[in-house]
Amino acid sequence: MPVGRRTRMIAAVVVVLLGGAAASRLSAARDDRDPGVRATRPTPTSTDSPVPVIVPGRPGESASVVPADRLPPAGGVGHNSLDAWFVQMMIPHHQQALELAALAPSRAADPRIRAMAERITVAQGPEIAVLRSWLRQRGLTDSGADHDHGPASGMHPPEAIRALAATSGAAFDRSFVDLMSTHHRGAIQMCTRVLTGGADEGIQRLATNIAADQQIEIGRMREITER
Repeated sequence: MPVGRRTRMIAAVVVVLLGGAAASRLSAARDDRDPGVRATRPTPTSTDSPVPVIVPGRPGESASVVPADRLPPAGGVGHNSLDAWFVQMMIPHHQQALELAALAPSRAADPRIRAMAERITVAQGPEIAVLRSWLRQRGLTDSGADHDHGPASGMHPPEAIRALAATSGAAFDRSFVDLMSTHHRGAIQMCTRVLTGGADEGIQRLATNIAADQQIEIGRMREITER
């Protein structure tokens, strides 16, 4: 990837991270008016059909919606070991986020926490399909679950998830925000790492979007529990 384009991508993530708090305040205000606000990404409708995925366009181009199994391989110079690491590690990372989010509908007291959990589900479920498709197209294995993510990744041990599942109401809301915020910060660090050393343009775009979305979600969750 040309240095100028990589610099612009990293700069975009930095701008979003710095502006995440302001964006989250605007989003939270909208949610206050309508707690039923939901994510606009496509929700899977059948386990038998490919998941529809929003594919970001290049700068100045519109996004498109395609089935996950029809995603074209990224062009340019191909991928490197850091791209493969990111994809393999992000799949189990997203899977744990879905596991945390699945606890919210029956336990959360605040409807905004339930709405946030749904937003996470409809965003990260299709992203897992994108990541797996990327691996298949390159003949790589989905082996991230076999590796130690390390504390910086934000991954939580099973006992932390069991403890969250044992709570409900306001206590659940606070613990959910704490765990998911730590989890998101780990994902942002992973995105920043691949943005500084990866080679695949499609992964660069995906990492930029993940980092931006999750920084905004951290701010929105914090505002919910701090009021």
